Amino acid sequence: MTKTSSLNLSIKRYHDHLNRNSLMSTVQRDLIINEFFNITGHISAEELHARLKDVHSSIGLATVYRTMKILNEAGLANERKFNDGFTRYEYSPPDDKHHDHIVCVSCGVIEEFANNEIESLQEKIARQRKFKMLYHKMEIYGLCRKCVTAKDEQR
Repeated sequence: MTKTSSLNLSIKRYHDHLNRNSLMSTVQRDLIINEFFNITGHISAEELHARLKDVHSSIGLATVYRTMKILNEAGLANERKFNDGFTRYEYSPPDDKHHDHIVCVSCGVIEEFANNEIESLQEKIARQRKFKMLYHKMEIYGLCRKCVTAKDEQR
C-alpha cells in the first residue's frame, strides 16, 4: 500500500469514527491529524502542540489531547508510556505491522523492532494457558550502544 493510500484510509477511518460517535470534524482537528499522520516515531501531545502552535496559534493543548484520545479510540494512534513519566503517541495506519520497542533509559532513544520468533512464542504461551490474546506490547529497557560506550569511557 502506498503512503498516500494509507493516509487516505486513515482519514476515512477517522471520519467514520467521528460519525459513529456523533463527533464533529473541525479545522483544528484536521490540522492536528494531518500533522500527526506525517510524523514518524513517538511524540507527546505537548510536542505535537509545539509543532503546530507557531503556524496555527488557535490550536490549544486541550484540543490536541482530545484529538489524540479520538485517534487512539479509532485505532489510529497507539498510546505509549515508556516509564519516563510522559505519554507518547505513535501513528498506527490501517496497514501497520505489529512491532515492539527497545528503550534507552539514559538518553531516551526508542527503537522499534519486529521478531517473528518472539511473536510465535508469545502466541504459544497464550495457547498453552488457554488464554485468548487480544493484543500485547513488549518493551525492553536498557542502555543503547552510544550510552554504553559513554559509560565505559567514563570509567
